[in-house]
Amino acid sequence: MKEKWEDKHIVFFDGDCGFCNFWVQWILERDKNDRFMFASLQSGFGQKFLSERGLETKVFNTLYLWKPGEYYFTKSRAVLQIANILGGVYRLSAAGKVLPAFLSDQVYDFISRNRMKMANQKCFLPDREQKKKFIEI
Repeated sequence: MKEKWEDKHIVFFDGDCGFCNFWVQWILERDKNDRFMFASLQSGFGQKFLSERGLETKVFNTLYLWKPGEYYFTKSRAVLQIANILGGVYRLSAAGKVLPAFLSDQVYDFISRNRMKMANQKCFLPDREQKKKFIEI
């Protein structure tokens, strides 16, 4: 039996970061085709994802986008792929793929290092429908 998340794109994010939570909320509000689910990197599900791939399990400064059984993207490539999946006007950001990943990841890393300064201090609380999109295993 398939898990409800196996046909979705899963966004792994730092659950303790207000900036990251803002962007999770932003995606939730624009995910009209129900393509995404979310898991914090600190969760058991997030830790399993990281450890199975030999990725860092203690420092949470990278966003991951995973399509089970197919691929995963990190950093700027994950952001660009999320925009592409959302479609519409957000698909225009795909033009960012013309930049080499090492350059776009430098911008990503700068934002990541400064995200706590940029974070809105309000805590995001998903509504009942949005809670269904979070994996808490």
